[in-house]
Amino acid sequence: MNKWVLLEHKVYSANSLDIHYDFLVENGIDCLTWKFFKLPLLNQASIEILKQPNHRIVWLSRSEHELSGNRGFVKRIDHGIFKNVSNKLHSECFRFILDGELLYGLFEISGNSCRLSKNN
Repeated sequence: MNKWVLLEHKVYSANSLDIHYDFLVENGIDCLTWKFFKLPLLNQASIEILKQPNHRIVWLSRSEHELSGNRGFVKRIDHGIFKNVSNKLHSECFRFILDGELLYGLFEISGNSCRLSKNN
């Protein structure tokens, strides 16, 4: 169905609160997953993105969830349907057209960087 989701992941520790974002795209039986520490802005410079192990598909439908083992709290902050404009979903470079509120347009991932630009 080509669903995607952007999750805000808050990680609690004794003296701090760390926040990062998880970007997941449906890949059949699971989700390709990347992590970044700030949101990409439309037509701005690339930001760092880190490939993560694939996540379970259930994350596409959860809006909020307390993680087990004191690993924090996850909240969906954007989601939608993507169009894959890459050659395939198993490479180092990905190109998705996203239709979200925060992430919309052409979302390109190349290695450890990503960029969001207007879809022509």
